[in-house]
Amino acid sequence: MRDFFKGFGMFWQGLGILLRSPKLLLIGALPAVLTTLLLLGGVVALAFWIDDLSLVLTPFADEWSPRWQVLIRVAVGIGVFGAVLAICLIGFTALTIAVGGPFYEHIAEKVEDDLGGVPGAVELSWWRLLVMGLKDGLALVLRSLLFTIPLMFAGFIPVVGQTVVPVLLALVTAWFLALELIAVPFYRRGMGLKQRRPLLRRRRALALGLGLPASLLCLIPFAALIVMPVAFVGGVLVAREVLAMDAADQPLRVA
Repeated sequence: MRDFFKGFGMFWQGLGILLRSPKLLLIGALPAVLTTLLLLGGVVALAFWIDDLSLVLTPFADEWSPRWQVLIRVAVGIGVFGAVLAICLIGFTALTIAVGGPFYEHIAEKVEDDLGGVPGAVELSWWRLLVMGLKDGLALVLRSLLFTIPLMFAGFIPVVGQTVVPVLLALVTAWFLALELIAVPFYRRGMGLKQRRPLLRRRRALALGLGLPASLLCLIPFAALIVMPVAFVGGVLVAREVLAMDAADQPLRVA
């Protein structure tokens, strides 16, 4: 639990850093604005059509009593909507960081310079950052489907689908979100997803402490515009913690 609260604290430290430098907050919000507009339409459409989608997914319940029909279809609706939100949040972060690569690299550089810098930092072009961000982001979204799809079906289960499943979805989302949030500090050291995933796995509670408040706050409409840059700065702090600066600052070749 100590690591979890440490990660939680680093998220709020990110807010403190940005409040002392509003320019960085604005820079970090710009890519999130574009991505929000792209994904918001899809989420709104899903919310509008969720009842019809629940009917399509539960033809087996047509002959059930009205009480059980409502129960199972509400469970399916919650499961589907929760799974899609989790995927959108992970995809949102991946797309935002990929599109806003130069913005977030600038923020990471400023924050890390204040914390002692990164000896031998790797300079990457916007195009290279975009390709790496999209590649890693797609890999994480596909991997997240291995968890969100079974959880979506688990949402069919009465009671469990409305209690345990949302908690598990929140934890899964927090984990994959944390992997995205620490990407740029790793890129600056020449390290890709293959390096950061096993390193962060050793500090899973730290990752959840960062990703959980970020993912939950992003559920508030338009809050992601502020939460994303705050969580990203928190990710820089978590990345430095995971990398153990005194032993892991040697640049590696990006796979």
